[in-house]
Order: sequence, then C-alpha cells, then structure tokens
Amino acid sequence: MARRAQIQEGAPSEPTVTTPIRRPSSLANEVYETIFGQLMSLKIAPGARITVDNLARELGVSQTPVREALGRLEGEGLVVKTHLMGYRAAPQLNAKQFLDLYELRLLLEPHAARQAAMRMDDEHLARLSEAAGVMARRSKKGDERIRYSQFAREDAVFHDLIMEIAGNELMRSTLAHQHVHYHIFRLMFHSRVTEEALSEHEAIISAFEARDPDAAETAMRIHIERSRDRLLPVFDQ
Repeated sequence: MARRAQIQEGAPSEPTVTTPIRRPSSLANEVYETIFGQLMSLKIAPGARITVDNLARELGVSQTPVREALGRLEGEGLVVKTHLMGYRAAPQLNAKQFLDLYELRLLLEPHAARQAAMRMDDEHLARLSEAAGVMARRSKKGDERIRYSQFAREDAVFHDLIMEIAGNELMRSTLAHQHVHYHIFRLMFHSRVTEEALSEHEAIISAFEARDPDAAETAMRIHIERSRDRLLPVFDQ
C-alpha cells in the first residue's frame, strides 16, 4: 500500500484543462457602436472608403473586432463590401430614391399602425413605449453624435415593432430590407430631427394607449409626412 502511494505521488499529474481567454464581447460591441456613430453622423462620409487597418489604429484595437463590426454594418445596409476592393460607406440616397422610399412608407406604415392599434395589448404597449425614444429627450448628457445615432436605432426598432404587431411579415420585411431609418437619419445630423420625431412618436403612442385605430393611422401618416418635409430641403443644397 505504501509503495502504491509512492507511485501515485511521483506520477505526473493530469494535464490542466485551460479555457481560452476570450476577447470581451463588450469590445466588439464598442467598436461596432463607434463605427455606427461615425456613419450616422457623417464623420465617415457616404461612399467613402473604409480601411480596416486605419480604423484599427484609430480605435486602438486589432483588426478582428473591426472586421466583425463592418460585417454587422454591411448587414444593416450602412456599409458595402466589394470583391477585391474592400469596404465603403453606403452611398447616400438621391432625391428620387428618397421620395420613392417615403411613398412606400406612406402606403404601408399608416395601415400597419391601424392594424397594430387593433391588436394592441399592455405588453406590446410597454415594448413600444420603451423603443419610442422618449427617454432620450430627458437625457441631455453625453456626446450629441452618440445620442443621435442611438435615436436612429431606437427609431428603427420602434417602427419595426409596429410592423411586427400589425402582423404582416411581408410588409415588415419589405421595409426592413430597405434599411429605411438608417439611410434617412444619415441625411441630416441635427437635434431638430430627433426632437420633432420624439413628439410625433408620443402622439402615436397616445393613439395606441387609447386603442384608437383611426388616430394611430393619422398620427403615423403625419409623422412620416413631417419627416419627409424635414429632410427634403437637403436635396436643394
């Protein structure tokens, strides 16, 4: 027994199983948010070439999280990848594309708001209220560009949720495929855009709270028409 104990004491120990050190997901998200903000606020101009190496140096990170972020942004329509050419910021909408997009929105979204009001319940209402961006109005702290890009995302989620609640997945996917809200918000970086849109979101939420399909349809139509009219002068410059 003693001999067995000696053999066990002298035997090599089992190899230690180590877990690879993972790069924090927060880093990848932070890189994504930074590039997203630069695109939305036009710090990276529409159509501009995006060099992975330059971005990595600027942000003080490796190329891996930059490539991950650009992949996500490509999926959102904000970045275009060309074979052998690399990445570019997506081109800006021209006047014809802009008006076509708003014509599509006016055909689909007021109707969707009506349908959503008819299906509205407390859970849906809570999700919409959170996504409406109203809380951003109460927070004036922080970088204005960050708050602007944050509201652009909230706006996209808000409108997509209404389409989801309306229950027509074909209409929803049609608008989502156009990356409507991100392209629209890139047209003008200005606090007026968010302030006026927030008031219009509140009117839509009020109609949903009242479960009033007519009011929801009207509020959505007014919101889209005013959004179009706010941005249309961009094309006169």
